[in-house]
Amino acid sequence: MQLFEKCGPKNTEKTVALALERAKELGIKHIVVASNSGRTAEQFLGHNLNIVCVTHHVGFKEPGKDEMPAESRQKLKEQGVEVLTTTHLMAGVDRAVRFKFGGLYPAEIVASSLRILGQGIKVCVEISSMALDSGLTPFGEEIIAIAGTGKGADAAVVISPAHSNAFFDNRIREIICMPRT
Repeated sequence: MQLFEKCGPKNTEKTVALALERAKELGIKHIVVASNSGRTAEQFLGHNLNIVCVTHHVGFKEPGKDEMPAESRQKLKEQGVEVLTTTHLMAGVDRAVRFKFGGLYPAEIVASSLRILGQGIKVCVEISSMALDSGLTPFGEEIIAIAGTGKGADAAVVISPAHSNAFFDNRIREIICMPRT
């Protein structure tokens, strides 16, 4: 496992290289990557992989606004990348209730628990279930998930994802890399 001294986009190039190396070693063909701009997902092109790019849902930062430019989305699709823009597994109705009424709810407790390992690891687990639920990755196969802390990528895992209705069956098989801080 590679540990980065600090989190952030400066680790993206190394995270991508480590994920690609591990995918090759394990014969993994499915990559799920969190990317709102598409730039991180683009770095996996040309490696004969099934790439799923998971974005923030429309309205995440601003009502009605899609953070991924239409040109970027089209470019990824033309390269065979599946782009998944949907409600985040751990940021749906529970978060709306918290914003409206206060308190803490089960999905947010799970998300906070996963953040013990870092924001990127939490997102890796989340996007893996989201891609599986959408039928964009096969059930019962290990995949590699890549995410980050803010922009870029600084975390990658080998995971056997579970559907959201069986969330606690998710299994992180390996942490390929993550930041220490």
